[in-house]
Amino acid sequence: MAMAFKMAMTGMWVTEECKNSFMEMKWKKVHRYIVFKIDEGSKLLTVDKVGGPGEGYDDLAAALPVDDCRYAVYDFDFVTVDNCRKSKIFFIAWAPTASRIRAKILYATSKDGLRRALDGISYELQATDPTEMGFDVIKERVK
Repeated sequence: MAMAFKMAMTGMWVTEECKNSFMEMKWKKVHRYIVFKIDEGSKLLTVDKVGGPGEGYDDLAAALPVDDCRYAVYDFDFVTVDNCRKSKIFFIAWAPTASRIRAKILYATSKDGLRRALDGISYELQATDPTEMGFDVIKERVK
């Protein structure tokens, strides 16, 4: 069985795969984004999808289901006003209106534990529909 780290508040387990994928994104830049999913039966948080370095924010938005919750991290590259290349990691808590109440509660109560397990997140967004996490919202946050 894969290594997992238990988040005490919810009894949810973050798999080693989740932490490793995040570290690869953060340090090696091999992923543009990662979508995480909680398996309600096993209480394991697993990697649902990853986006390669050539993928963009629209690909991440398309990877999120319209009727179920997910967590996602997105590595946003940008150039500052003084022409420096920078990168900031966004954490997105996705809870669309059409998702089940039970899923919304599970994801809401597990979010802080996952945030603590993933060191290096700069910004957080919570979204219930695509307009709340649009690319313009991301760009505005890093100003």
